[in-house]
Amino acid sequence: MNRKITGCLKTIKEWLQNMSYRTGVIVTLCCIPFYILSFAQFALPLSMAWKSALWVILFGLAKTFQYGGLTILGAKGIGNLKDWIRKKKSFKAQT
Repeated sequence: MNRKITGCLKTIKEWLQNMSYRTGVIVTLCCIPFYILSFAQFALPLSMAWKSALWVILFGLAKTFQYGGLTILGAKGIGNLKDWIRKKKSFKAQT
């Protein structure tokens, strides 16, 4: 069971590292409309139960897009940082 989870996490990490900064920025920016909608829906003439349910759903989607985008940006950034360090070390070794 533990090997399956580790393998799944490794697959997700590799998938995220293959995404670009542009994808990360787009996914992160998608959270803005959901934040706006999560609070703007309180102005609608709905019951408190409906407003609560809509808030949970919309705010949850906003957080999902936000953290998903930051995860993509972070995974891509770590890969680029490792490449930059390798290039810097090889440049110093040549001089």
